[in-house]
Amino acid sequence: MTDAVSPAEPPGRPGRRDALAQRVRHLLAAHPDVREVTMFGGLSFMVDERLVVSAGREGDLLVRADPADYERLIERGAAQARMRNGRQMGRSWLTVPAARIDDDAELAGWVQVGVSSAAAPAAGPRRLAR
Repeated sequence: MTDAVSPAEPPGRPGRRDALAQRVRHLLAAHPDVREVTMFGGLSFMVDERLVVSAGREGDLLVRADPADYERLIERGAAQARMRNGRQMGRSWLTVPAARIDDDAELAGWVQVGVSSAAAPAAGPRRLAR
């Protein structure tokens, strides 16, 4: 028997992405300005109009990070985030594998990394919305 996937769902494992997104929603519920946007092949969460995390198709989590913490976060279990073409996204982005965030406390810690990084002052001038 094969798993049926509705035409509205992207390829991959939308069930894993959606389950992770629900957990992230719960963790961000206390923030007054949260919105969800489909991007990077996943469901991204913006806090105060800044991307903090994105739930990936396979249940992995793309996390915004302070570049100064990059090596420490890699040691904690994250991996370099890569674009679909294989290019590295830079030291401000990490991917946390699904197996590392099965535990709710561990997921909360990674979401907090994203929220804290997004709240930090940007290195350069912030772009104005058009």
